[in-house]
Amino acid sequence: MPIIKSAKKRVRVSKKAAILNSKTKRSLKGALKAFHRTVTGSDKKKTASAQSSAQSALDKAAKKNVIHKNKAARQKSQLAAKAKAAAGVEKKAAPAKKAAAPKKVAAKPAAKKAVAKKPAAKKATPKK
Repeated sequence: MPIIKSAKKRVRVSKKAAILNSKTKRSLKGALKAFHRTVTGSDKKKTASAQSSAQSALDKAAKKNVIHKNKAARQKSQLAAKAKAAAGVEKKAAPAKKAAAPKKVAAKPAAKKAVAKKPAAKKATPKK
């Protein structure tokens, strides 16, 4: 047990933070599990609402620094992909485009630069 007053306070504060972090993690895990349960089911409306609540829980956890923001973004992307696959909407392959032949561009005539004519040099006259 710490002796210094500020160290004692630090222990109290860290206990509070640990409790709040564990609650946030628990709600996040619950939201993710609920989403995974609805994905295996066939109800599309429940899947959409479960997806939005799971994404909301991920956002909250990232905002509170319980999980890293990039991890939250990655998991949200994975949730969207799973929801899309569960809805039966598969990615449609883009039609194969033919390799277009490079267009021939008509050669432009080279523009001639206007050459400034120098004024004729005056003959040097000897001074008197």
